[in-house]
Order: sequence, then structure tokens, then C-alpha cells
Amino acid sequence: MIQIEDTVVSLDLIEKKFVCDLSACKGICCVEGDCGAPLEEEELAILDEVLPIVWDDLSPDAREIIKKQGTYYYDRDGEPVTSIVRGEDCVFTCYDENGMCKCAIEKAFREGRTSFYKPISCHLYPVRLGKFDAFTAVNYHRWGVCRAALVLGEKLGKPLYEFLKEPLIRKFGEEWFAQLDYAAKNWGNRPE
Repeated sequence: MIQIEDTVVSLDLIEKKFVCDLSACKGICCVEGDCGAPLEEEELAILDEVLPIVWDDLSPDAREIIKKQGTYYYDRDGEPVTSIVRGEDCVFTCYDENGMCKCAIEKAFREGRTSFYKPISCHLYPVRLGKFDAFTAVNYHRWGVCRAALVLGEKLGKPLYEFLKEPLIRKFGEEWFAQLDYAAKNWGNRPE
């Protein structure tokens, strides 16, 4: 583990090679799982603001779920997560003509229809954050659906933290990322 400010970062971010391979997984991380994507409290109102912008991109089933329970619910741990359809898809998923699962919010962002990229937990995936009183744990979430990303990451020689540079900066800032980058580049030079 590496401590940076009030975070404790798993060495997996430095040691694991990882690059999402959507051609192989088809975005299954937005479908599989036991609940929706974790949300930060400040994102709850943003989801309601962006909803009319992405409404036409959502499936009829997703629209029905949102009408009944809203864009999010509280999971068994009392944490807000995106609502899901039939215990699978996040309500914000949409599919392209090739059957690839995508995020309707990210699609709207890329088309210039919203300034909100998508929930930070989605942007950071496969990194998950654990919040404790004095610190935030920054951990790699191991999951079989990401095997192709590990293979592609190894092939390209790209560490997980470099693949996630944009969302890590979005969440923690440029200075934080610079400290992580410095630690990663000097990891093999540490004294015994």
C-alpha cells in the first residue's frame, strides 16, 4: 500500500497491467453484479438533472424502473447505487448496433449534451473506493469479466493507474496523481 494524502492506494494500481477491451467484453461490467454502480451523494441530484437529456437513449424497461423507484436506490449497506433493470443492467445503459453496452450519460457527454461525464465509480472502474473515518482506500476490484483487459494491458504494458489517469485526476486531482506516478516510477528503486 502507498499512502498519498488521505488515501491508501493498493499496489495493484502500479503492478497490474490493464486496458479495457470493449471488443471482447462488450461492456459487461455495466450489466453484471449484485447491485447498481456506487454513487456519491453529490451525484444524486446530478443524475436527476441529466435524466431528461438521456431519457430517449434508455430502454423502455429502464424508463419503467426509473418511474417506479427513481434513478438510484440504497443498497443493503445503506449506500446509494444506480437503479438496475431485472437485477442486471444499470438503468443508464444503452446498446449500440453491435450489441455493445454503453453508458447513456457518457454518450450524451461525448455528444456535447451534458457536462457530466458519468458517475465517478463508473469512470474509475475497475478501481473501487472504500471510505473510512481517516482515509479512503483505493483498491483494484478483481473480477472475471475483466480478463480480456488484463491480457490487453499486459500486451500494451500499461499499468492500471496509467490507464485510469483521467478518472484518478478527476477524483483526486493533478497533484495526487503526480505523487502516485512518482511512487510508481520509483517503486523498483526503493531501499531494501
